Amino acid sequence: MTKNKFGLNTICTHTGEVKDEQFKGVVSPIYLSTSYEFLDVDVKRYPRYFNTPNQEHLSKKIAALEHAEAAMIFGSGMAAISTMFLAFLRQGDHLVVQNTLYGGTLNFIKEEFPKYGIEYTFTNGYKVEDFEAAIQPNTKLIHIETPSNPLMTITDIKAIAKLGKSKGILTSIDNTFASPVNQNPMDLGIDMVMHSATKYFGGHSDILAGAVASSNEHMERIWNVGKNLGGSLSDMTVWMLERSMKTLGLRVKAQTKNAMKLAKWLEKHPKVSKVYYPGLKSHPDYKLAKSQMSGFGAMLSFELTEDLDALLFQKELKLIKSSMSLAGVESTMLSPYLTSHALLSQDERDAIGLSNQLIRFSVGIEDTKDLKRDIEQAINSTKH
Repeated sequence: MTKNKFGLNTICTHTGEVKDEQFKGVVSPIYLSTSYEFLDVDVKRYPRYFNTPNQEHLSKKIAALEHAEAAMIFGSGMAAISTMFLAFLRQGDHLVVQNTLYGGTLNFIKEEFPKYGIEYTFTNGYKVEDFEAAIQPNTKLIHIETPSNPLMTITDIKAIAKLGKSKGILTSIDNTFASPVNQNPMDLGIDMVMHSATKYFGGHSDILAGAVASSNEHMERIWNVGKNLGGSLSDMTVWMLERSMKTLGLRVKAQTKNAMKLAKWLEKHPKVSKVYYPGLKSHPDYKLAKSQMSGFGAMLSFELTEDLDALLFQKELKLIKSSMSLAGVESTMLSPYLTSHALLSQDERDAIGLSNQLIRFSVGIEDTKDLKRDIEQAINSTKH
């Protein structure tokens, strides 16, 4: 794919804006109509067909950011990934999927695929050899997530793309944690990129959305399934998302800078036993992350020492919010075993190394000295 001629912040600000032809306003107008003229028009528009003016233009922004030919915006990240899976997998097909994966995706595969007669294999690890070992004659798609949620494992994107192409198998990635600000998988050969747009695209904890970007050919198949499943997004939310994405580059770069500072600080803290952040040289895949990411992202996880109660620690936080989801401008923390991976059994969580002492930290744009002070006081309060 050829890169957009504009820089990141120019794409965020201008690509995909809806021109106000009538009043010449600088902000995209909102088209809330659910009914459009069908006679003598170039495009027959209908909200469920993902082609209202606001839907159509925002998709252009997402495609440009991911260096893709086309994109679609959905009602949620799960609507995006489920539509993508069902567009390329049918009865008798097989999916190879990374074992270190978002809990909602894992649950969807386990709960829904058997109903469709779709087979799947979770890898034993996240190295390319693990994926190759899981491939079967009927494998049609390989899906990865890097950095992964919540342990920040790093998968070799270029190697997976090369593996897929050598076997005639499509590849897809969940790029939510990195965002296109820090990682562009299509430049490394991946076929399809999806996002929970609720996260960094929205960035203010007030939008639920998802996105998929790929070639025109692949997006045509995804559209054909999407229009039947009906996972489209209301145009009011589409407009809010387009507005929020204008600051995507600025927000994510500031959050990424903060995350690096906090990861280094936490790594030296006596009450933190382990930090998971690909930007640390102690991370087992630091060199790989550096080779395929332009920034290491704003997500990290850490384990408190066993003498501290992880839930009490979060209750003692004053500035950082103990809250679900991630990627807002405000910093949040949560326990994955009670939230994102609550649908997994204890044995399944143990198998992927997900400790009950693990806390996932979504770093915001606050001053790092204030975030450090809040963490310190919460630890001190938890000791007693």
